[in-house]
Amino acid sequence: MENNYSISVDKLTKKFGNFTAVDAISFDVNGGEIFGFLGANGAGKTTAMRMLCGLSIPSSGKATIAGFDVYKETEKIKRNIGYMSQKFSLYEDLTVAENIQFFGGIYGLDRKELRDKSAELIARLGMEKDAKKLVNSIPLGWKQKLAFSVAILHRPEIVFLDEPTGGVDPLTRRQFWDLIYQAADSGITAFVTTHYMDEAEYCNRISIMVDGKIEALDKPAALKNKYGVNSMNDVFQHLARGASRSDL
Repeated sequence: MENNYSISVDKLTKKFGNFTAVDAISFDVNGGEIFGFLGANGAGKTTAMRMLCGLSIPSSGKATIAGFDVYKETEKIKRNIGYMSQKFSLYEDLTVAENIQFFGGIYGLDRKELRDKSAELIARLGMEKDAKKLVNSIPLGWKQKLAFSVAILHRPEIVFLDEPTGGVDPLTRRQFWDLIYQAADSGITAFVTTHYMDEAEYCNRISIMVDGKIEALDKPAALKNKYGVNSMNDVFQHLARGASRSDL
């Protein structure tokens, strides 16, 4: 892969009629990096993420995801990424084990791989006694840990995490981030959106979108130094203050 970037984006743009939702954004993400992708409602980050996941074709610009072109190789992109969102990641009316089996099959694992990885995952999470429980009966924090583990079951190059820790307590959120660190240490790139600005501090680098454009991109410490503030929340508020768009 050129330059060893997991994600490479050059002037990527998405228009809906005369409206430009994503306006010529450019950035690169290194392999194994934890990259925070922030923006207020309406900034365009959801539209951008859909393009990066192969779910929406750009209007113009270039991008490669895990080495694959966002115009021509969307199916290959989907097979080489994992995805987890706050809104939907698991089937509530299936058991823990059934969810692992189902998603493992979608990700193309063969029967032996799936059996081995399923047993390994359940043991690693300490969920041996919960394997036959319906997902809707386990605590939210455990659901999210399970959903993340399922999203990387097939060892993707990149995992996209869309508001993954919404609604859980601070301790559980911190434990969830330990899983992200472990994945990154193993070489998986984590592309994360979050509304929790303390979580932005956990990322290697942060980009902040405002009205379709990337207004800032750097390490958290460098951004705080640049804007003369003490927290990422202050950086975000400073940049988002002038945002004028509604949610996209």
